[in-house]
Amino acid sequence: MIAGALIVEAWGVPAPDPWLDANYVTEAPSTTAAEAGLYPAIVGSVIIIALVAVLSFVLGVGTSVFLEEYTAESGIVGSLTRLLQVNIANLAAIPSVVYGLLGLGLFANLLGLGYGTAVTASLTLSLLILPITIISAQEAIRSVPDDLRRGSDAMGATRWQTTKNVVLPEALPGILTGTILALGRAIGETAPLIMIGAATTVFSAPNSLFSRFSAMPMQIYAWANYPQAEFRYGVVAAGVITLLIVLIGMNGTAILLRNRAERGT
Repeated sequence: MIAGALIVEAWGVPAPDPWLDANYVTEAPSTTAAEAGLYPAIVGSVIIIALVAVLSFVLGVGTSVFLEEYTAESGIVGSLTRLLQVNIANLAAIPSVVYGLLGLGLFANLLGLGYGTAVTASLTLSLLILPITIISAQEAIRSVPDDLRRGSDAMGATRWQTTKNVVLPEALPGILTGTILALGRAIGETAPLIMIGAATTVFSAPNSLFSRFSAMPMQIYAWANYPQAEFRYGVVAAGVITLLIVLIGMNGTAILLRNRAERGT
């Protein structure tokens, strides 16, 4: 960006009018390009990704700890564990639209959590990235040397004490890295949100987890279909930049937490 600004200034080329400004991130959508804003979609995306981070981290780490530390490697339990591992690996390759159909049938219809609500979207996206979170957490746990486990056992620690005080602190940086990658996929997904009935445009931020919401990818998708060139180029481009800024900020926070965990170990 600095190089581009210097080239524009050196050549005397008029700079483009910026669409991304304070009004863009604090105002609601509008039918006029100059007045269009992304604020409700930003709030919706932040709420969803925060819930997805908590759900996927807790369920993913809990499942990986159980599979790696508490299941047998032989016998009937070992066979069931290997079968479960194969299914988890296969779930990671399923298209996101299938998870959208699952969220529609399970959370929206069967459990009655509502069509296009934040809680339905969070649960659906959590299922979407859960296999990735589990696999990455398992790899991080496997990388912990067995000597640390045996040393903890020799000091009289229980299996849970060894897992809590030795295995998880050592594996936490790798777990956070996998969670970061999984969340990066979730924040840009559009197909599951369309399938569960998320709105493409809302004019106010959601005030509860059961409110109708829109997310940044949905709003950008809606603007891209507008016939006006100002929407298809200026407003959409500003939305993409905003989405990338939110993603970079989220990843930066997670990287700081990971680095702190590495220093702690």
